[in-house]
Amino acid sequence: MKHNKIVVALLSSFTLSALALPALAADVKVYGKANVSLQSSDEGEGRFTEVKSNASRIGLKGSHELDDGLKVIYKAEFQVDLDGDSEKGKSITDRNQYVGLAGGFGEVLLGKNDTMMKQSQGKVDLFSDLNADIKHLWKGENRMSNTVSYKTPSFNNFKVGVTYIAGEPVENEDGDLVDVDDAVSVAVFYGDAKLKKSDLYASVAFDSEVKGYDITRATVQAKVGGGFVLGAMIQTQEKVETGAEMDGYMVSAKYKMDKVTFKGQYQVAEFDGGDDKSGVTVGADYALAKSTKLYTFYTSFDMDTAEDQDYLAVGIEYKF
Repeated sequence: MKHNKIVVALLSSFTLSALALPALAADVKVYGKANVSLQSSDEGEGRFTEVKSNASRIGLKGSHELDDGLKVIYKAEFQVDLDGDSEKGKSITDRNQYVGLAGGFGEVLLGKNDTMMKQSQGKVDLFSDLNADIKHLWKGENRMSNTVSYKTPSFNNFKVGVTYIAGEPVENEDGDLVDVDDAVSVAVFYGDAKLKKSDLYASVAFDSEVKGYDITRATVQAKVGGGFVLGAMIQTQEKVETGAEMDGYMVSAKYKMDKVTFKGQYQVAEFDGGDDKSGVTVGADYALAKSTKLYTFYTSFDMDTAEDQDYLAVGIEYKF
């Protein structure tokens, strides 16, 4: 509860400051997303019903114009569990939180942020934040603390981004400080991830020792006409400590017809020595307004050695 009050106080303080000091040319926006679903879930031990908050969040972001074409940019975002069943003291958790500078050189951000690998997925994962999110079968979807991120300006629709993750020592299970190696995440981006400024988005990304893994990922998504959007992703990953490897691919497709968007996605993870995994998801969104949609999905995971899983859900998402 104390954490909740602190977050509300911070958001209120920033908002009031922005309203009271227009002469400073500060641009502050309070934003968020409420995403809650009613689900019938089976994770191998029998079916159960749950109400689930799917990465619901609130935050503030903005910029402040400086001299010489520079501006400060910042974000402070928090995840909020709207279903009310989080562990004590964990109903609000940190998401991306950073401050930096932007100008003709591009932008530099310091703080906690999605790695370039995570950013490189664009909008290809059609069920992000839900049970079919690609993170459930693959590594690489990391939001890291102690980061410095840099993105170049756009050159002929291309951008390059680098995330440097400082290896701050951490405590192990015995309470001893253990050194952690520095890590790097790099990506090359082409086009517009939202497919509003271009009909094609593509990226190639590389992780080196990020959370103990080396990863290579290639992503593409395109409008193909007639309301269809197709996407694909391939990934190879290797656990640095053991050398264990995985090869995977994912394909997605969506079709918009008036207010309804039909969606489908298939993902595979093939591990060295077996233990292969796959997941298939189908769903649909119904737009009530630009800010609000109803949705439904069915996800089924086929696991080699672990228990199979499936989820059937209906939900609502509201953005502000």
